[in-house]
Amino acid sequence: MRLVIARCSVDYTGRLNAHLPLATRLLVHKGDGSLLVHSDGGSYKPLNWMSPPCSLTTEEPGEEESTAGVIDVWRVTHKKTGDALRVQIYEVLHDSAHELGIDPGLQKDGVEADLQRLLAEQVELIGEGTTLVRREYPTAIGPVDLMVRDAAGAAIAIEVKRRGDIDGVEQLTRYLELLGRDPHLAPITGIFAAQEIKPQARVLAEDRGIRCLVLDYDDMKGIESGVPRLF
Repeated sequence: MRLVIARCSVDYTGRLNAHLPLATRLLVHKGDGSLLVHSDGGSYKPLNWMSPPCSLTTEEPGEEESTAGVIDVWRVTHKKTGDALRVQIYEVLHDSAHELGIDPGLQKDGVEADLQRLLAEQVELIGEGTTLVRREYPTAIGPVDLMVRDAAGAAIAIEVKRRGDIDGVEQLTRYLELLGRDPHLAPITGIFAAQEIKPQARVLAEDRGIRCLVLDYDDMKGIESGVPRLF
């Protein structure tokens, strides 16, 4: 992971356009190729980012940019959509790289672990004829919660959360990208399952072809409350 603190401006072009004017920010370039642009506020959320699969290249600033004080230009391009994040760097205050190694993954709390177990026992909630392949299906970047196959035998990877937000969708997207390279699983689809799914996470998931499953914890435990809904 590379951490750079720099005075920079950022432009995002693609399905939407966005601009961050010149300011001092933290640039996080991860081993999976993603780039996150952080400020000193806004909690954990980046101001802008590019998710994998993507690649970073450096460019020489143009004559007009050099005159304005730009010393380096980063371009991060999404390999599938062509969306691009262009960072104009005016001054570097800190630049370091760190090898983090393989992360064991987030340890789930009791409710989240129970949701995973209950959904594994009640895979028919996903669809008639669905069968469980394995819980905690291993990948090189951590285990996906559930691997199942539908009635036609197609593979489905499922990520289970108590509260579903954008980070969970990003996590499942990374799993699907990796698992999709396995000829025994491809073409693989994904389901994002949670007790509550935030609207922004639902929009992102559906945009990426990931289905959303709202789970009723009490009902799955046998306490009458409601019915899980697949959207």
